[in-house]
Formats: sequence, C-alpha cells, structure tokens
Amino acid sequence: MKIEINIDERIEDTHIKISCKTLTPEIEKVLAAIRMLDKQLVVTKGEETILLDVYQVVYIEAVDRKTFVYTRQDVYETTFRLYELEQQLEDCGFFRASKSCIIQLKFVKSLKTDLNRRIRVTLENGEQIIVSRQYAELLKERLGVK
Repeated sequence: MKIEINIDERIEDTHIKISCKTLTPEIEKVLAAIRMLDKQLVVTKGEETILLDVYQVVYIEAVDRKTFVYTRQDVYETTFRLYELEQQLEDCGFFRASKSCIIQLKFVKSLKTDLNRRIRVTLENGEQIIVSRQYAELLKERLGVK
C-alpha cells in the first residue's frame, strides 16, 4: 500500500482520494476511520449535555425505552432511538449485534461461539455482548472471521 500526501497552500478544502483494484476490508476500515473524524453524538450525563466524538463510543444499548452510549470511561444517555443511531453510524464501523445493541467493531477483542449459533463478543473494555443468531454470520463476515 502506498500513501501519497500533497501539501499545497493553494488548496482550500482537504480532498482524500483512494485508488485501489478492489475494495478490501482494510480499505473499508480506513474509510470508516476517516468518516468518523468529524462525527459527534449529542449525549447527556446528569444535567450536562455533551458533544461526544463517535470514535470514543464502544457500544450503544437500548434498555427500557432509553438509549445508553458507553465509552471506555463513562455511560451517557441520548434521545436518539437505536435504529436512528444505527443508520447514522453504519459507515463509521458500527454493527447491529442484537435488537437492543450496536457495537463499534474496532473495539472487538474476541469472539466465542455461544449456544444456539449466537456469538459472545468481548470488547476491549471487558464488556461481553451477545450477538444474536440473526446477526452472527454477518458479524463474522464483517470481521473477516470464518
């Protein structure tokens, strides 16, 4: 892989161009990282409203009609529904793990086959998420695992 950077003071807006023979999982990861750079979520913690950078989010979970955003250090709440966040964050490396949870694929540490073709995912922060049968094969495909 070659990386070429052209620094020119006359250029007013940054332009990124990727040339490749085929779109590989590695290139998709690069694209997801680039897209995430300026994405932020509006979340709350107590009385405080926070603009949280998407790259900090480990996973998002819906519980009792509330949506919680988990980072390595904190838990926040958001007014967005899970399906809305899934649509907004799909191109940023997030994956629907079950009807109540979406995970950030870059934080996946390990996979373990569970009962009934489900997958137990351990995230870098130690949390374990069960990926339902419906999404298990797609998860393996997205991570390039057999």
